[in-house]
Amino acid sequence: MNTVLLTLIVSFALAFVLGVLLGFFKKVFFVPTDPTVEKIRECLPGANCGGCGYPGCDGFASACAAGKAPADGCSAGGVEVAKKVGEVLGVKVSPVKYVAVLACRGSKEHAQMKGFYNGVNSCAAAKTLGINGTKMCAWGCIGFGDCVEACSFDAIKIGEDGLPHVDLSLCTGCGACVRACPQHLIQKVPEERKGSIPLCSNRNPNKAVILKQCKAGCIKCGKCERSCKEGAIKLDKGIPLIDYTKCTSCGDCVTGCPTKVLVLQEDIVAGTQVG
Repeated sequence: MNTVLLTLIVSFALAFVLGVLLGFFKKVFFVPTDPTVEKIRECLPGANCGGCGYPGCDGFASACAAGKAPADGCSAGGVEVAKKVGEVLGVKVSPVKYVAVLACRGSKEHAQMKGFYNGVNSCAAAKTLGINGTKMCAWGCIGFGDCVEACSFDAIKIGEDGLPHVDLSLCTGCGACVRACPQHLIQKVPEERKGSIPLCSNRNPNKAVILKQCKAGCIKCGKCERSCKEGAIKLDKGIPLIDYTKCTSCGDCVTGCPTKVLVLQEDIVAGTQVG
């Protein structure tokens, strides 16, 4: 009996001493927190996607409070979060929503296959091995879904055509898929931007080879550049480069493209593009 009482007394004594010590060290090593950081953090969605360029929401909140990150820097949170953060900082923001667009139409129907792939089903792995998946086009989408794995919002799925498809109603424009694509085929573009956009990244100057590799590839004919009355299109290494300050979204380049590489971005956003 005495042993039990002694054990209890010693246990309570140790607990008391440890509690006092914890309280003491908490005060000694207390690090004051910036209330602005806490308020900004409360506004954020907590996705920790890294789309802002900082290590998670805590990193963005700290950078934003310090003036190192813009109030509308949280792409995952969108317009509403940007407005809330702006209210905390006392600044007016005009946030822009971004969406992801795949610059490739090398589907199973269009792209020529070169064989079977028995390695790890990862675009990055296939790219590292120099195999580039199973397609003849060295610039095309490998199709193993690294972008799908990178998306925290379930906005990308590999379709039956072998290409990733973006659900723009779920896409936050965080850019995780952009960073995950070893082929650099996914673009982060302003949702409200209008004008044509090329859906091909093949830079092979040999037109005949391009058509053998992919029926939907850009054949470098330059018709889009010649047909643009505003001078908004220039070929950059064979790929149409659009100057959106000049583009009027007339659609002449789209209708004139023989392989339908160019589409209007507003049609992509509306889900009405063909092919």
